[in-house]
Amino acid sequence: MYSPIVIDHFANPRNAGVLEDADAVGEVGNPVCGDMMTFYIKVQDDTIVDVKFQTFGCVAAIAVSSIVSEMAKGKTLEEARQITKKVVAEALGGLPPNKMHCSNLGAEALALAIEQYQQKQAVH
Repeated sequence: MYSPIVIDHFANPRNAGVLEDADAVGEVGNPVCGDMMTFYIKVQDDTIVDVKFQTFGCVAAIAVSSIVSEMAKGKTLEEARQITKKVVAEALGGLPPNKMHCSNLGAEALALAIEQYQQKQAVH
């Protein structure tokens, strides 16, 4: 049902936790399935230098959070915005159709964190 990549990211999630001094936070949830994701980003010179996440959800949701965090780290904000649900699902070796909404959540939470950061910068 799940690819070996999904199983690996679920069993050994990368970048899980809270980033206490985060520059921005993106939080999303899907009331239908109950999955909740929070992404924390630290930005320096327009580049994401650190990412952490907290996810409450299924195998796919945790794997998605883990791989999105890995994909975003070291990327410029503009590059990180290119992480879409399709890119996430492909990086995980595919997701079952009934779990594709999980890849939406990961990309969405990251995008919200980036958006929040950019809004904060516009004010300063």
